[in-house]
Amino acid sequence: MEVLIAGSGNMARGIGGRMCAGKHRVRIADREPSKAVTLARELEHESTGEAFESVGDADIVVLATPYRGSLEVARRWADQLAGKVLIDICNPVDTATYDRLVTPPDKSAAEEIAEIAPDALVVKAFNTTFATRLSAYGALDVFIAGDEEKARGRVARVCEDGGLRPIQVGALKHARALEAFQLLHMKVQDQIRGNWSTALAIEY
Repeated sequence: MEVLIAGSGNMARGIGGRMCAGKHRVRIADREPSKAVTLARELEHESTGEAFESVGDADIVVLATPYRGSLEVARRWADQLAGKVLIDICNPVDTATYDRLVTPPDKSAAEEIAEIAPDALVVKAFNTTFATRLSAYGALDVFIAGDEEKARGRVARVCEDGGLRPIQVGALKHARALEAFQLLHMKVQDQIRGNWSTALAIEY
């Protein structure tokens, strides 16, 4: 599949690496094309870097951007996203206090994005794993929420291809719980000495 990743930061690197490991074609898009090109070269496998221009033939689009940036990119590409799987990875937290989510009441960032791009198949995924862990470690749990079963399945497939364990939690409304879980995960990093390299997982 062709995967377009919006952003060239640490999460874009981690997700891009996993997608490349799964032998998928990866495009990196960034406001600063030079950053996208640099990351694409690091990823190597069939990767290219470009500016924020067109969704093109991408089967999956990943918003590897902060909360406000993800809303902005969704608006920019809304008319190009019809029928595309759109993965929201952001955590809309108040980074000054890590005490609250900054989304409207009873709404997740993923649901906001779904309203902005109503014809996209929005899926919440990758928000409970920090970039360092995603890049450096083996099989990790990826929690997936989305209203369309086929879209969740497509995300699950690329996760498996990249050596991850997908766990489908159901409809997009459950993105609220995933974002709330990650808020707590971020808040306790100092207590658990996590160094922003931990991940939520189910063990048995």
